[in-house]
Amino acid sequence: MHKDLLRLARAEPAVRRHLAVCLAAAVLAGLLVLAQAELLSGVLSGRFAVAALLPLVGVVVVRGALGWLQGVSAGRTATGVKSVLRARLMRRFQESGPAGSRSGELVTLVGRGLDALDPYLTGYLPAAAVASVVPIAVLARLFVADLASALIVLVTLPLIPVFGALVGWTTKTVTERQWRALSRLGGHFLDVVRGLPTLRAFGRARYQSTVIREVAAAHRAATMRTLRVAFLSSLVLELVASLSLALVAVPVGLRLLSGSLHLDTALLVLLLAPEAYLPLRAMGTKFHASVEGVAAADEAFALLTPASGDRDDRAGGTRDARPREARREGTRPPEIRLEHVTVRYPGREEPALDDVSLVVAPGERVALVGESGGGKSTLLHLLLGFVTPSEGRVLVDGVDLATLDPDEWRRRLAFVPQRPHLFAMSVADNIGLGGDASPEQIRAAAASAQAAGFVEAMPQGYETVLGERGVNLSAGQRQRVALARAFCRPSAEVLLLDEPTARLDGRSEAAVVEATRTLAEGRTAIVVAHRPAMIGLADRVVRIGAGRIVHDRHADALAAEGGDAR
Repeated sequence: MHKDLLRLARAEPAVRRHLAVCLAAAVLAGLLVLAQAELLSGVLSGRFAVAALLPLVGVVVVRGALGWLQGVSAGRTATGVKSVLRARLMRRFQESGPAGSRSGELVTLVGRGLDALDPYLTGYLPAAAVASVVPIAVLARLFVADLASALIVLVTLPLIPVFGALVGWTTKTVTERQWRALSRLGGHFLDVVRGLPTLRAFGRARYQSTVIREVAAAHRAATMRTLRVAFLSSLVLELVASLSLALVAVPVGLRLLSGSLHLDTALLVLLLAPEAYLPLRAMGTKFHASVEGVAAADEAFALLTPASGDRDDRAGGTRDARPREARREGTRPPEIRLEHVTVRYPGREEPALDDVSLVVAPGERVALVGESGGGKSTLLHLLLGFVTPSEGRVLVDGVDLATLDPDEWRRRLAFVPQRPHLFAMSVADNIGLGGDASPEQIRAAAASAQAAGFVEAMPQGYETVLGERGVNLSAGQRQRVALARAFCRPSAEVLLLDEPTARLDGRSEAAVVEATRTLAEGRTAIVVAHRPAMIGLADRVVRIGAGRIVHDRHADALAAEGGDAR
């Protein structure tokens, strides 16, 4: 019995009432089998008149009505328990947030996980109640009717729970493994989908598709193992019950032929003996069907408990064995040239970029300014290869970007978005997302991004597992982790930043600006900026509005004219 589920059911009056009705109806229906066997054996042996068939029909009808009442009450019990659990989980998530858990895992738990409680609440609990009462009542009646048969049942009856328990332990293990695989699949898949732009920018999208295939394959293998064990358990329980019944039926038949046993008693024994084994077989079958729900309930109550323990680091293997490229001394950042580029998004009449021509010299730092929706982010996405021009072309050192290998080109980029996506894995894995960086390189990147201080103050330092999307970090801390991720790409020749200081306070902004200044050294940098501090890093300021370049000025000339770069 799951103690937490039973405690919850007893704590809710409506659920407690429905559960009590369900169990009482199940037990009464089970006990009526004694009256049914008495009447049927009496009619068949001639001890009762044919008129006894009417009470027999009445017993069958009452058993059917009790079965219907049990089903209705069990359904309401399951609905009540799941509703209460879901409400408590949602309140807990609203109060503390999903730190340490992935949204995909939580959705899987609250949805399919709690739905899997139905076999436990509607099947296993009533079956357990019946198994605790009916076999004892049947055994007592057999002792009165025929001592030899009762002794055989008494000896063989424990075999079913013993074999059921042996198989049940294996079932519980493989089903919990299946549930963890399903939960991990849902959590990792949603995390990857949300962070897909980041993964594409860092050349990890294709690798993550491999990771998802591996996680899905693990879940499929766990499911097949669970099914094999379930079929094995059914075979074992049926075999043990059949052999036990044979041990009862064969002596009864021989004694009946020899005349040492009356027909009425023989029929009663043959009708009641299966009913002694049936509740235990049903309980074993229902248990195997409910193990997934029990595993989900364990996880739900662990989340509801304040000291629920740390979650596993399910990073999904964002690192690989690809050798880390070192920035070559003397390499020249590329020249980037846009020639009459127009970008149109499907379903929109107005182009996001309209006949834009721009040249960014090697090593130049360009700030893109302008109103929101003017096309600045689209220009960055164009350089990242996320969108392709409807007209015109983008040249990198004179080579059309459309002809370059996307993964090779992105390995030459370092991208820091406005809202960096941090994955539900350790700080070190988040910083080293773009390659197989060593711990020393990760610490050096964090120091360069001015993130080392708060990272080292965390409970496990660089091995601290972040909440989904970095929920346990401030906006400034998330931005500095994203900058550290860019510092971990020394081979990057082009730096792309999309409003890295948006929504930051003055102190965090100063730290990000200083880290960006260091990061941009020796690289071509294109920065979407609104704040004066970030614009001050640029050599040129390009204002974009309505998809067109409004002005393109050198920063010093603009300052001398007293213009507002924003």
